[in-house]
Amino acid sequence: MQALCCNPRLAVVVNRSCRKTRAFSSDSSNQSRGGLPRFFSDVLPSSKGSGVRVQGDEFWHMTKVLRLNTDDRVELFNGKGGLVKGSIERIDRTGADIVALENPKLVSTNTTQWHVYAAFGTLKGGRSDWLLEKCTELGASSVTPLLTERSPSISDNRVDRLQRVIFAAAKQCQRLHEMALNPPLKVGGLLPIVSQSKLSFIAAAEATPVLNALALSQREPVGSIIIGPEGDFTEAEVKSIVEAGATAVGLGPHRLRVETATIALLSTAMLWSDSQGLFDS
Repeated sequence: MQALCCNPRLAVVVNRSCRKTRAFSSDSSNQSRGGLPRFFSDVLPSSKGSGVRVQGDEFWHMTKVLRLNTDDRVELFNGKGGLVKGSIERIDRTGADIVALENPKLVSTNTTQWHVYAAFGTLKGGRSDWLLEKCTELGASSVTPLLTERSPSISDNRVDRLQRVIFAAAKQCQRLHEMALNPPLKVGGLLPIVSQSKLSFIAAAEATPVLNALALSQREPVGSIIIGPEGDFTEAEVKSIVEAGATAVGLGPHRLRVETATIALLSTAMLWSDSQGLFDS
């Protein structure tokens, strides 16, 4: 049997879109874009005229990289949909005080929250960085490293690096809702998630084409996408995931790398769920 990808069967879940060029249309993506430099802050000003202090890496980027100064205007976001325009009121050696120029707004998502489960722990070089960066840009709600018999681990140091990649990508694409990088999960831990999901797809060789499967599906608030490791899932792993309720879908006639299959399935699912939202409105 011809394998679909080096990691033919994968689990992936995704969220909203946020590319530098507009990949998916929605009210929330329109509201997320502004012309001002944007910085992350755990806490946003509570109302117009109130303030917060920005420190650490964001303060460094604001003042040393972009060389912003007092009275310059910025945007602050909290990674949970909150956004506010502000002005730099004061700068000292440790931070910058930002005063809100308006009441903060909360931008909601209105598309399926896709969660990605991908067995990418053995990827070499920058391939896993690229995978996480593109999942962030495309709008995945979360990514979970999937531990399988052929991809049994991922180092803690690597997880720390991937967190930094996600944060940089979120700022670059002006994403307002953070993409979570979950702790690694074994296939056995994935099965209850699949059984509770009404939208769950696993990439598989010679399966029903993904567009055909989506045409028979209805949009749900949450969905899951599953991608296996290089060398594929074992037959027992595939059987358990499908028996838990996942639909096997094909991604074309060629063998795909783990990261390629993940992005192909995520992009297709995002475009489909976004179009369903437009039709429902």
